[in-house]
Amino acid sequence: SSQYSAFVQHQTDDNVLVNKIPAIELKTSPLIDSHYPFIMIRKSFILLYFYLYGVCSFSIPSANVGRTPGIMASGASVSHFYPRSTKYDDEIHTLSAIKTTGGTNELIGDDSAYFKFEDQKLIDWTKFSVATGTVLAAVSYIWFLPWGPHLGDTFLTSVQSAIGSTSPDLTVFAMLTVFALSHSGLAGLRPYAEEIVGARAWRVVFAVVSLPLALSCIAYFVNHCHEGTQLWDLTRLPGLHAACFATDFISFLFLYPSTFNLLEIAAIEKPQLHLWETGIIRITRHPQAVGQVMWCAAHTAWLGTSTAAAASTMLILHHLYSVWHGDRRLNEKYGENFQAIKERTSFVPFQAILEGRQQLPEDFYKEFLRGPYALVVGGTLAAYFAHPWMMAGSALLKW
Repeated sequence: SSQYSAFVQHQTDDNVLVNKIPAIELKTSPLIDSHYPFIMIRKSFILLYFYLYGVCSFSIPSANVGRTPGIMASGASVSHFYPRSTKYDDEIHTLSAIKTTGGTNELIGDDSAYFKFEDQKLIDWTKFSVATGTVLAAVSYIWFLPWGPHLGDTFLTSVQSAIGSTSPDLTVFAMLTVFALSHSGLAGLRPYAEEIVGARAWRVVFAVVSLPLALSCIAYFVNHCHEGTQLWDLTRLPGLHAACFATDFISFLFLYPSTFNLLEIAAIEKPQLHLWETGIIRITRHPQAVGQVMWCAAHTAWLGTSTAAAASTMLILHHLYSVWHGDRRLNEKYGENFQAIKERTSFVPFQAILEGRQQLPEDFYKEFLRGPYALVVGGTLAAYFAHPWMMAGSALLKW
């Protein structure tokens, strides 16, 4: 059927209302017409204001973090988060000595979320905007738009033909499997391919393959997440909506490492495999996996469908594999430096802290009061309120 519906769910003071509206009639959506979302938006902007105030007030490096010239034990200079002037190319953010049961720790990896406005170059961000816009426009035309080649339709029908079913739960599981094999496969080939074509060229290849597959999975999931077998319906459970929102919000604070190096993602700067050590890494060495599990748990609990459960199962399996895969790649590149960081961090959140292997600086919170985190907070809130438009856009594909 060419008729697709979007579900807009919101919570009032006394109960949870579930409104089913045609995606093409967003102007009649309760999310737009009622006063409720504007109250939420106002509260969100107040939250964002105080966060940005903290970023501006405490954007100086942590008292325990300084900038001293030096190189890593492996001999490789430590790069910065965003474009930097050449005078910083051979510098490393070094943590002052922290007494532990094993002796003294120093920061031997990269300082997560480091950002300094004066290091930024307008030309770099102009290139980033042009490159990103061009790639997204090309992917939209080739993969999705009705006047293009419709490669997205070909991908979907090929997957469904291969599994012999159009069931949404089986389809989304198979689509995410293809994405996982392609994404992790290309990541595994990275050290060998970069020797042949270079880091920037391989990043382009990686993006050309991964981006349309990821967008296809997202669009199909948005269209069909309410379909399949309804395993449970807890949407009227008091407090569940708030709990799911809080879990989703926090999950993106864990998911950030994959997207913080924006100029490297677009190959404006030379892509690197970073050995992060500060910030969220002190809590868990694999924040993206932890964040993905949190996101899946919240969405599956709220939706309660077999399609949501199937998508979450594949996403979690993929990220559990990435835990092993990521450690292997870092160990191959950084050797003893990685082993030292592995010793004082953990996959399970807070485990290393509770065991005394990781001691947080007194001003640990300053490692989060940085510009990139403001971007994550703002983007997460914007994505939440943009859900109706995301649903409408995905419905236009008629998948």
